[in-house]
Order: sequence, then structure tokens, then C-alpha cells
Amino acid sequence: MTETPVTTEIERLAQELAEVCLGSQAVVATAESLTGGQLAAAITAAPEASKWYRGGVVAYQPSVKHTLLRSPDGPVVTAPTAIAMACSVADLLDADYAVGVTGVGGPDPEEGEQPGTVYLASCDRGQHPIVERHEFAGSTVEVLEQTIQVALRTLIARVRDRGD
Repeated sequence: MTETPVTTEIERLAQELAEVCLGSQAVVATAESLTGGQLAAAITAAPEASKWYRGGVVAYQPSVKHTLLRSPDGPVVTAPTAIAMACSVADLLDADYAVGVTGVGGPDPEEGEQPGTVYLASCDRGQHPIVERHEFAGSTVEVLEQTIQVALRTLIARVRDRGD
């Protein structure tokens, strides 16, 4: 008897991202902070990721966001930081599309922001950023999972809308 593999929502979304990227020959990149590389790990587990995923930058400390990813001086749990992360990693890795995520996973507030506060930005090669603020509920692990899901959905939408 053949067993059906269990697919999580993150795995399903990563597979969908693979399909849209392969179908349109788009390449993507990621810049992440609070997810600590988990977004990149989800993407690299998807089919043929080496053909459409350029790579990512895990910028956990503020100084890395300020220097490597050119975020503005000051607090890093902000919309401008998420935009700088996404646009900078797209430039650094020569990607068609990129996302940047910064936020507070918890359990304690940071920079005056409550746990679950996440800024997610996406941009394309032409630097047309879109940023969203999310307020996720749950434990740190649940906040991270929700962040990864939204990042994957955002990349899928950007690639699908290419040329519009």
C-alpha cells in the first residue's frame, strides 16, 4: 500500500512558488530577520529550487540590516527596513523578485512593537516595493510560520502578476 505524503501549508506554497517561477522563468531572493533562515529553508526544499531561487540573506542583527541591506538608521522593525531589505537583496543577488521580512517573533515586545508585529516588503527588479504590516497571533513558532506563509504567498502573487 502506498502512503500519501503529508504536505504542510508551507510545503504546498513553496511547491506553488516553484511552479510559477519555473513557468515564467523568474528568479527570486529573500532577506529575512525574525524567521532566521526558515523561509530560505522552505524554498530550497521545493522542486528545482536551484533553477529559480538565487538565495537569501539572514540579517538577524540590526547592524547587518543597516550595512549590508542598506536599511535606514534607527529602529529595524519598520516598513522602510523591510523595503530596504527586499530591494537590496534583489540587487545583491540579481533577482527578478524579492521579499524582506522584519518583525517581533516574541515573546517580548521590541522597539515598541508587540510580539507578532511583522513588516513584509516585496519588490521587483525595477524596485517597485509593496509593504504590508501584519499583526500575527500565537506563539513565536506560530508567528514565524504565519510570516513564512505570507512571504511565500506574496512572492507567488508578484511572479503571477509579472507583466501586468
